[in-house]
Amino acid sequence: MVARISIGKSIRGTLHYNENKVDGGEAHLLMASGFAGDIEQMTFMQKLNRFNHLLQLKPDVKTNTVHISLNFHSSENHDDSKLQKIATSYMNRIGFGDQPFLVYRHDDAAHQHLHILTTNITANAERIDLHDIGRKRSEPARKAIEEEYDLIKAESHKLKLQPDLQQVDLEKVQYGAIPTKRAISNTVTAVTRDYKFTTLAEYNAILKCFNVMALRGESNTPMYNNKGLMFSLIDKAGNPIGVPIKSSSFYSKPTLRNLEKKFEKNIKKKSVFKEDLKARIDTILKSGRNFNEGSLKEEAAKLNVDIIYRRTEQGLLFGITFVDHKNKVVFNGSELGKSYAAKAVNSQFLSNSIPQQKSERSLRPSIRRNQTTKSPLPSTTIKNDFISSPKSRAIPLEPDANYNMSRRRKKRKKRNQQINQGLKL
Repeated sequence: MVARISIGKSIRGTLHYNENKVDGGEAHLLMASGFAGDIEQMTFMQKLNRFNHLLQLKPDVKTNTVHISLNFHSSENHDDSKLQKIATSYMNRIGFGDQPFLVYRHDDAAHQHLHILTTNITANAERIDLHDIGRKRSEPARKAIEEEYDLIKAESHKLKLQPDLQQVDLEKVQYGAIPTKRAISNTVTAVTRDYKFTTLAEYNAILKCFNVMALRGESNTPMYNNKGLMFSLIDKAGNPIGVPIKSSSFYSKPTLRNLEKKFEKNIKKKSVFKEDLKARIDTILKSGRNFNEGSLKEEAAKLNVDIIYRRTEQGLLFGITFVDHKNKVVFNGSELGKSYAAKAVNSQFLSNSIPQQKSERSLRPSIRRNQTTKSPLPSTTIKNDFISSPKSRAIPLEPDANYNMSRRRKKRKKRNQQINQGLKL
């Protein structure tokens, strides 16, 4: 089992994310601990108000949302009763057993996983400390639950998780099966919350993996100058489709100003995952096999890494980006090192065709030498041959012959004129 904890400031946005999954048939509310009434009959506002009641007790605490995902191996298929027990045991072990929490079973990935939503504000108006909760509380809880329920352990090489987030199904959106705003909202909320990115370009690199894109608009426009941001679905070619939606209209508020705050915080957060990503890429690049852009991308996908090639308008490769879905982080190749930059990776692609290129070049001089006896070479080539070959110096060139003849004629004409003048005298 793998446990992931995300800490945020929007209980409403996180609740919307899970409820949207339920509305789309991709999730199911499994249990509601600390809530009164039938969970099947509870409305969105009833769930939200239960959390807001606690948040109002400690309004000065801004980081008040805890979103947990418990992920199981793809070969495991636990019934709802067992999943409820696992969720309850985990929450008790990390010190949130007395907190109200909602448990959703998500069915949008290849492996079974739960999402748990709660707050760290208690009924006594106290704040539960979240510092280093993953190492101090979550890890011991996870290991104990793996033993108690005979789960495949996270340290096992057998446990390879697929990304929780899946690409937006463009066909379903096009035919109205999924509202466009909800489809974009699910992706944007999950990426903004879970992934570590430090620029808008990196943010877009992740979004594009799920058929979504953030748009700034044209430069020097009011939208661009006011730091406006819109989100749109994209087609397979990466072109925006449909009507873009303003970032401020989403509950998670992924505005550019809010994203810029995350940019700074994520610089340190993502650096710890650099070596792990490099090690996985090395298993491909240093395997001794020949790769082109397509095959390298396919091999990386097997390791939960998306590769994005960046090109100029002329189609030249100038950048490469690695999106690591395992650690939910993104790096440009140059950040990882020179050997992972676009120039180095591109040279490996070219090296596969170097032997053939060399053999073609070795034939070119002999072809040219054979052609000189059959057809005249350009004037520059004749000039070079004339200088380098002693025999060629005896060959009278037509321009020089004409020039000498014209000089002789002028001398003769002048001499004749002088003779005529002498006779007159």
